Amino acid sequence: MTMVLIIFAINVVYVTFYTIRLILTMKGYRYAAAGLSVIEMVIYVVGLGLVLDNLNEIENLIAYALGFGLGVIIGSIIEEKLALGYVMVNVITEDIERKMVRAIREKGYGITDWEANGRDGARHAMQILTPKRYELKLYMLIKELDPKAFIITYEARNIHGGFWVKQVRKGKLFK
Repeated sequence: MTMVLIIFAINVVYVTFYTIRLILTMKGYRYAAAGLSVIEMVIYVVGLGLVLDNLNEIENLIAYALGFGLGVIIGSIIEEKLALGYVMVNVITEDIERKMVRAIREKGYGITDWEANGRDGARHAMQILTPKRYELKLYMLIKELDPKAFIITYEARNIHGGFWVKQVRKGKLFK
């Protein structure tokens, strides 16, 4: 029974590290990902070795598989908490008087906005770039201002120029 728990725990830790390393790599944090991968590989080799040495017991294989699944879940939760990167939030609203734009700008967000036309008439569209850690806060603000607003979010990969980048470099965003 002890071997089952050890294999399970090792695989949870290994897959959690694997998931975080993959996300770090995709977000451009290559050095952090490389450092994490060294630890990840040591854990992987130890865990796999234990399973291969004890293949005659099915519960070890089951513990390995269950640890893998739980590791994916834990890694995903950690990634959500880290909230690395930026998102582009596109909003379409019936607020053609631009009250929403002013309210969101007062909170420190950079917005590019324009008039738009929808199926049912005039609309106002806007793009808002924000650090991922502020995404839910922004959603709540938008929904508070217009519960019927149409919202789409994209992950921003490369950012260059504009008001927003200058504010981030100066450390003045959201202060």
